[in-house]
Amino acid sequence: MARKNHGRGPTRKQALTGWAFMAPFMTLFILVFLIPIGVSLYSSFFKQISEGGGLYGGGELKDTFVGFLNYAEVVSNMAFWRGMGRVLLYAAFQIPIMILMAMGLALLLDSFLVKRVGGFRLSWFMPYAIPGIIAAMVWLYLYTPGISPINQGLSALGVDFNFMSRNIILVSMANMTTWTYTGYNMLIFLAALQAVPHELYEAARIDGATGWQITTKIKVPLLRGAALLAVLLSIIGTVQLFNEPTIMSTVNPWMGKDYTPMMMAYNTMMGTLSPSGDGPASAVSLVMALIAGALAVIYALAQRKVD
Repeated sequence: MARKNHGRGPTRKQALTGWAFMAPFMTLFILVFLIPIGVSLYSSFFKQISEGGGLYGGGELKDTFVGFLNYAEVVSNMAFWRGMGRVLLYAAFQIPIMILMAMGLALLLDSFLVKRVGGFRLSWFMPYAIPGIIAAMVWLYLYTPGISPINQGLSALGVDFNFMSRNIILVSMANMTTWTYTGYNMLIFLAALQAVPHELYEAARIDGATGWQITTKIKVPLLRGAALLAVLLSIIGTVQLFNEPTIMSTVNPWMGKDYTPMMMAYNTMMGTLSPSGDGPASAVSLVMALIAGALAVIYALAQRKVD
């Protein structure tokens, strides 16, 4: 019996030590993640409704419980689904291009072709360190006709190209996002490559494998897990597309305030779209989250079937 108690003591102590180390993270996780989600979920069941007004209004706005009415208004709002269609179209061509570029850069840095890896890694990651709003404003300058040095160069060559046209603006925004996040995703792939034991590469070389064969037959297959993570993060980020269209809409009023679902949620909260208020905005945000989660699960399941 004494031996049994002696065996339990260290286990309990280790568990308490583990929870003590996790306590700061769990505290922050609850404060900045779980509580805001709970508040948003609670708010989504309420709506500001005027009460006590006369024939010509003038009543006081009060938060009134409306159940799932806010969600019903979101899913029946065609502007929301048009915005969702835009971000899905955007994701269909932007994410593959960005992931392939990030993987190619990571493979290049992991090869013998690059001597000063640190400098290249920092330079490619640098765009991610620039705040998104600032980067979007810089690209807005580069895209705006009349002041854009790119347009001036194209005009000198006799090419008339408008980055702000309705058919091109998604591609223009995709270029902005790709420039920003390619280096970030490159680090994900590079970390996965550096975790591979180099003895595996040496064994392949001894067996007569070329550098190209090592890359295509060993390195690329081992990057599937990293690619899954990068794509899932990109899907979630694309559904939340906000900085680029918001800045672009300042000089393109035709885009409106609901060009993307995230813009719709923000402008609903700020009262520039109707219905407005925290409740409808929370409903828009939560529907977005459900769609992003569903897309991520579908991609993960499809990737598992391929593997």
